[in-house]
Amino acid sequence: MSILNGKNILLGISGGIAAYKSPFLVRLLIKNGANVQVLMTPSSKDFVTPLTLSTLSKRPVLSDFFNKDNQNELWNNHVDLALWADYFIIAPATANTLSKMASARADNLLIATYLSSKCPVFFAPAMDLDMHKNKANKLNINKLIDFGNLHIPVNSGFLASGLHGEGRMQEPNEIIEFVSSSILKQKKLYGKKILITAGPTYESIDAVRFIGNFSSGKMGFSLAITAANLGAEVFLVTGPTSLNIENNIIKIFNVTSADEMFKKTSELFSDMDIAIFSAAVSDYKPKKAVKNKIKKEDNSNLNIELVSNIDILKHVGRIKKKNQLLIGFALESENEIDNAINKLKKKNLDAIVLNSLNDHGAGFNHDTNKITFINNKSEIVKFKLKSKREASKDIFNEIIKLKNE
Repeated sequence: MSILNGKNILLGISGGIAAYKSPFLVRLLIKNGANVQVLMTPSSKDFVTPLTLSTLSKRPVLSDFFNKDNQNELWNNHVDLALWADYFIIAPATANTLSKMASARADNLLIATYLSSKCPVFFAPAMDLDMHKNKANKLNINKLIDFGNLHIPVNSGFLASGLHGEGRMQEPNEIIEFVSSSILKQKKLYGKKILITAGPTYESIDAVRFIGNFSSGKMGFSLAITAANLGAEVFLVTGPTSLNIENNIIKIFNVTSADEMFKKTSELFSDMDIAIFSAAVSDYKPKKAVKNKIKKEDNSNLNIELVSNIDILKHVGRIKKKNQLLIGFALESENEIDNAINKLKKKNLDAIVLNSLNDHGAGFNHDTNKITFINNKSEIVKFKLKSKREASKDIFNEIIKLKNE
């Protein structure tokens, strides 16, 4: 999953030879999960066809205020287009388009939409060497930067004129990388490393049986997605689940047993800014796992000697540094608040997220959760039953408050 997933993006294309790259840019935006609406200046149609771009974007390409073939149709409302967009990318941005943007000369739909925009605007210049060096053009670029627009600098290379130098529009993959990176840098947790544990652990009895629990991992996976959307680099250590995440910001480490989870979290923890232990780790394991399958014998009982697993949360609480935040989870059925606060203090946590087995729709295997967030000052914030994705947002809002204190 990309940071652009689900975002509404206007792609403005002006009339330069670099417009031949536009179909590749549309394709990459769609591949990253974005909703793309293409706006073309009239002259850009000489370089790339609206049919190609509408096919790739799965939307009609807009160029004029009115459909010239049918004047009775509604006009293309530049205000509505601007309000729809989360981001506006103008690529290629020719010298002519840059001049119009800088001087507010709204003689086409693209510029009128740009002037109505409230979202972040990225512009990628494309022109010949001497045009790019021209003082008036440089002045326009600097004006646009001063206005708050985000400049995607040109590359140096072979130009359509036959010259070699600055003026080439960046490649589509470079534009995607620039936009994604710029978006991430504005996020509240940009530059932070976050460790999250999720799911159950399985403790082997024999070759086919194990001790485990009903944890689905949904809460931990929701936390990982929310952390990534907030700009963090996420390290997700998960026990056996059926869940998966496709997001290049989230690194997933699959483990099975509590010992494996302990080993992996111990390797990662020292480099983390924040650690959230939401996994349902088995408290006990068989003292000795049988290599083969235990055969059933009639009228006989099976006794399994159990020993305690290492308390992972207590261990990291001991080695936690002052600049690290450590968040635990507690699933309780009685004396819930008192038990959660006791766990928070005993394990040296900065906060704990309480789930109650008495709350309908909360806990294991549900898509919803009802949480209570308790910090190390014993301040208690209770939340209503919500989807686990929304609950994860509430948790991170509270964590960010702690981080900023």
